[in-house]
Amino acid sequence: MKKLFLIIIPLSTLLLSCGTAPKNEANEPEKETIQVEIVDKGNVDFGDWFLDKTMRYDFYHTGKFDTEHFSHDKTVSDGIWSGSKTQLIDELMFGLYFFEVIDAETSQLLFSRGFASIFGEWQTTPEAEKQWGTFHESLRFPWPKKPVKIIVSKRNNKNIFEKIWITEIDPNWRQVIKADIEPSYKIYPIVENGPACEKLDLVILGDGYTEQEMEKFRNDAKRLAEALLSVEPYSSRRNDINVRAVETPAMQSGISKPHHGVYRRSPLSAHYSTFDSERYVLAYDNRTIRNVASTVPYDFMVILVNEQTYGGGGIYNLYTTVAADNLFADYLMIHEMGHHMGALADEYYTSSVEYEVPDISIEPWEKNITALLDKENLKWKELVDDETPIPTPWNKEEFDKFGYQIQKERDSLRAAHVPEKVMEELFLRQKMAEEKFIANEKYADKVGAFEGAGYQPKGLYRSQLNCIMYTRHTEFCKVCQHTINEVIDQYSK
Repeated sequence: MKKLFLIIIPLSTLLLSCGTAPKNEANEPEKETIQVEIVDKGNVDFGDWFLDKTMRYDFYHTGKFDTEHFSHDKTVSDGIWSGSKTQLIDELMFGLYFFEVIDAETSQLLFSRGFASIFGEWQTTPEAEKQWGTFHESLRFPWPKKPVKIIVSKRNNKNIFEKIWITEIDPNWRQVIKADIEPSYKIYPIVENGPACEKLDLVILGDGYTEQEMEKFRNDAKRLAEALLSVEPYSSRRNDINVRAVETPAMQSGISKPHHGVYRRSPLSAHYSTFDSERYVLAYDNRTIRNVASTVPYDFMVILVNEQTYGGGGIYNLYTTVAADNLFADYLMIHEMGHHMGALADEYYTSSVEYEVPDISIEPWEKNITALLDKENLKWKELVDDETPIPTPWNKEEFDKFGYQIQKERDSLRAAHVPEKVMEELFLRQKMAEEKFIANEKYADKVGAFEGAGYQPKGLYRSQLNCIMYTRHTEFCKVCQHTINEVIDQYSK
């Protein structure tokens, strides 16, 4: 079967630097249409098209809130290929972005994957409305034997992927770095169940651990890996997963916390206060992180930060970050991996006294939330019992009233810069009260459509009353479990 895609690229843009423009017809730039005929016949024979190694294409992603451009940095060898050699085409199509690798001569589709990025999140912040930003990013895929084209797409305002960038790579070009990085970091195997290409491979990195704290890092990595593997669906799929840790000793203990006036030069440059959000932990030094991670085969990545302060982050197909010493580190690990591995949406929302119904006319692409625009074709309808009403009633007003009071107390404590133990006690009290409340609900164990999800108190729905994507519960709901299982299948079958 053949698919004909039309790629719209501004005339002023070169092959290695192109982008999108605002959807404003009055200011629409002059464009030319580039036709790319992609031959799509499903998964190809790996050995016919690829070598058993990983190509990492590094580039810069630059723009503002309404535009983005791409420019080449380096093409490097990133170790052996750790992904599946049979599941090469991504049929899940999660993420804000999607890339496809096609043979330059025949246009045969060879590989594809969905992903998200720091740039994609930054683009929605107030800062992006005022100034330009540049972020370093990477695309990883099997090393092609012949020249290939990479096509990057992004979801438009209807959640449909549109082509926004095309570039070509010749693996034999003299500027392509074919030598693997010489590993200079110590490796700590945690779980090894078989060859990388037959398993989902998780690498755990550490930031803010000194040489004297390496044993602590190994213990933290093992503890949090076990926390992840103890919950479904990971516990049932444990034999399909490899976990390895890589040590990166720091000169000082801990990482930067700008809101607290704490600054560190840590090996991976992880920091709190991302996008001026006090507890959001990310790291922008993509090249360094990728070089360290490539010490071992990996598909997904966790960065543990040597901190007690509550915080973390998770970006689909990029990495997860976790404050290893926080009382809720297990929750952070599992919840953020839901974002990183399953592209799951947050199911919580900001409580308020009075609600205004948002204008939600597009179905979210994430598998675990819905706008319920078509009740008869609910995206998880196969998991719903006939006797469960849609939408599903629950005592939302009382629950949100409690949540609003907790939020006020939380904001007050943060402003007072209380010790982290005080915040942990508040979160523990909140968790216990919420679980007691939910246990008394009629449909507590049912799959349905419960209003309140995706930061919206009205207009968006989640599949079950409780899930680790909603509260500090310790389990995924059935829909989230199903989604993560699909991802594990993509890498281990």
